[in-house]
This record gives sequence, structure tokens and C-alpha cells, in this order.
Amino acid sequence: MSGILDGKRILVTGVLMESSIAFHTAKVAQEQGAEVILTAFPRPTLTERIARKLPKPAKVIELDVTNDEHLDRLAGLVKDELGSLDGVVHSIGFAPQDALGGNFLNTPFESVATAMHVSAFSLKSLAMACKPLMSDGGSIVGLTFDAQFAWPQYDWMGPAKAALEATSRYLARDLGKESIRCNLISAGPLASMAAKSIPGFGELADVWNHRSPLEWDMADPEPAGRGVVALLSDFFPKTTGEIIHVDGGVHMMGA
Repeated sequence: MSGILDGKRILVTGVLMESSIAFHTAKVAQEQGAEVILTAFPRPTLTERIARKLPKPAKVIELDVTNDEHLDRLAGLVKDELGSLDGVVHSIGFAPQDALGGNFLNTPFESVATAMHVSAFSLKSLAMACKPLMSDGGSIVGLTFDAQFAWPQYDWMGPAKAALEATSRYLARDLGKESIRCNLISAGPLASMAAKSIPGFGELADVWNHRSPLEWDMADPEPAGRGVVALLSDFFPKTTGEIIHVDGGVHMMGA
């Protein structure tokens, strides 16, 4: 039986742990027929070990999205491996510790700038690095955490995600003429590496225990991974600049 990504070539960033959305995106993409290549930073060897748990082998390329040399060489390395790309997954985010955990009013600009560069501007950087390989169009999918609200402990990652969401819309506008779509999945909280880096993450995640219409399992990233794969497929051919929520429904709840 054929899958919804049969014949597609997909680049996935951010596979750090088996519990990550990126890992489950790569896994479901392979199960749905895609050829997958991974990028990693700062420890490609860690990603190579995690990649062995995927259904099929996947090459890992070192990529620091804040490093112009890494970005400039990316298309050549991917072309050698896959020839071209049909989809790109941006699963990258980082903020220094002093930008999280209730320190919003005291965070220095240097830390804010780092969070914005890695978590938001990198979507544009990655898109432009991969664009030469997407001459037949394709789909770029990023991951956000609903930026319309001020979440406890999330601090400057909130504005960074708001910038990511705006960046996605502008990319959708400017890449549409190339038949390249750009969308985001807004996932609920998961027990990932990113979550563990947020002081007081449990307070944030507890919101889902009380407000989610659908039961939310923080240990199950696969629903979010499936959402990414759906947006990578041809089943959303005219959807761009959109944010699809995979959060159990918390985003639409009132008081």
C-alpha cells in the first residue's frame, strides 16, 4: 500500500531524542514512503545513534543554522545524497537559560537576540539554503508553541515563537510564486529535550491537564509528527501561511 509521501525527499532538522517531534516526523515520513535526510547540531554523533532507531537508514549532516558556512554548503551535501528536496522540516529552537523561567524582565538583549536568531530567523535561513533544491515546489513545515498567549515560565521563547509565526507568513507570501508552501504545526507540551531546558516546565504543561478537550499525552509526540507529515504531503496543495494546532484543542478553549 502506498504512502502519502511516496517518492518525496524530505530534510528534517532537530532530531535530538527519540521523544522529539522531529524524530517521529522522520519515522512517519519514512513509513509513508519518503526518503529522509537529517541535520544535527551540536552533536551529530548523538543524532546518528538516534537515527538507527528509524525504520530505514538516514544520513546525518551537521548544520548550525546560525553559521553561514554550514548554510552555504547544505544544498550541495543534500544534492549529493538525495538530488533534490520536496519538503523541509524546521524543528529548531533555543533560548539561553536567563531568557526563561520567570526572568523575562531581567533578560539581557544578547540572550534575546540569540533566541530570535536560532528560533525564528533560522526558518528563513533554512528555507533559503534549501530553496535551490526545490525547483519543482514543495513544503516547508515548522514547529511553534501557540504564541498568542503569555505562558508561565516560557518568557522570551514566547516572542521568539511569535517571530517564527510571522516569519512563516512572510515566507509563504514570498515563496508562493515558487510553488513552495510554508506552514507551522502548533503542538501541545511534550517531554522533549526542549521542554527539559525550560525551568518550571511542569507549571506550563499542567494547563493541559485541566483545559484539553482531548486527553493530552506529553509522552506521545507522534500526533504532532503526523501533523507535520500531513502538511508535507500533497493533501494540502493550496494551504500556506497557516498554523495547524495539534494540542488537544486547548487553543480554542475560553474560560
